[in-house]
Amino acid sequence: MLSLVTSNEHKYKEISTYLNSKNLEINWLQRKYEEIQADDNDTISLDSSKKLANKINAPFFLEDTGLYITNLAGFPGPYSSYVQSTIGNENILKMASGSKAYFKTVITLCWKKNFYQFSGTLNGKISSAISGNLGFGYDPIFIPDNSNKTMGEMTTVEKNKISHRFIALEKLYLFIVENRIKNNL
Repeated sequence: MLSLVTSNEHKYKEISTYLNSKNLEINWLQRKYEEIQADDNDTISLDSSKKLANKINAPFFLEDTGLYITNLAGFPGPYSSYVQSTIGNENILKMASGSKAYFKTVITLCWKKNFYQFSGTLNGKISSAISGNLGFGYDPIFIPDNSNKTMGEMTTVEKNKISHRFIALEKLYLFIVENRIKNNL
């Protein structure tokens, strides 16, 4: 069975909801792991996967997401989780309300000690106020392009139709199907 490595229950729920809709069940390996400091999510995701490959025998994947805010020169980017836990959404609003921004997710799959990466981005802007109690993290302050709702106002189903994570997951799923990996999980 394919495993998702994360300590974040919200990520697990979003990802499993999507993959279950594709008849692909995943196992949750609930664990924290050391991440390097790097300027991009691709490097962080790949490095973490390589470190975990010697500790996990089954096929697994993990994902790393960053929020990149134009008026803050791309900050917090790959440091999004740390910034979220230290200064929070209110302070991001004070610094960047109305700024263009985008989310980027990178998924790294470890299959038979080989690594494959899939990414997705979602463009939008930082809202003027916190709105919505659905989702997690920056969702209540991020308005996707072509929407009048923050991601915090969207249901998981609505969010999974457009999100950066959905785009990366769709690429992962297609890779699994095209390479006939699904039958070997």
